[in-house]
Amino acid sequence: MSNLDSMLERNKAFAAQQSAAGTLMPSLADAAHHAKAIIIGCADMRVDPADILGLHPGEALVIRNIGGRITPVLIEELGLLGRIGKVTQQPAGGGGEFHLIVFQHTDCGITRLAGDPAMLAHYFHIPEADVPGKSVTDPHAAVIGDVELLRSIPALPASWLLSGLVYDVATGLVETVVPAAPLRSA
Repeated sequence: MSNLDSMLERNKAFAAQQSAAGTLMPSLADAAHHAKAIIIGCADMRVDPADILGLHPGEALVIRNIGGRITPVLIEELGLLGRIGKVTQQPAGGGGEFHLIVFQHTDCGITRLAGDPAMLAHYFHIPEADVPGKSVTDPHAAVIGDVELLRSIPALPASWLLSGLVYDVATGLVETVVPAAPLRSA
């Protein structure tokens, strides 16, 4: 049995369990109104925010890229998501909190690209001279920089809570680097 065949078999078990429990996925519009967070994390297979944070389906939208970084492409995706699912609105009923979370980790593969500033400049869409400011070798500094970048985007709702976290792959613990606070002052 191939890896794909194994995945498809597990999918059949998943679908049967979901159907029996009556918990098949809500529509996109319903999910957008129930989501409580957008988490921007790394594509690293060891670092799945849904597993690490114990998320349930529909609880958060997880966007993953190399390094869990804020890039022009990611900013464009946030804008498109706002148009598709209206995730830029407050949760249904007007109550509750909505979090935007930058979620990076130790021992990230992006650190292996530190010696190739041209590649990183292309990834971040910045001049090569600005690459050191992206702190690719320090996840704590990178989280702080990416949170500040998100704060500078006027299209994001000021009332969203924005935070920055770093997951330690050696201990399994998540450290709050930037505590949750409104994206901008009212």
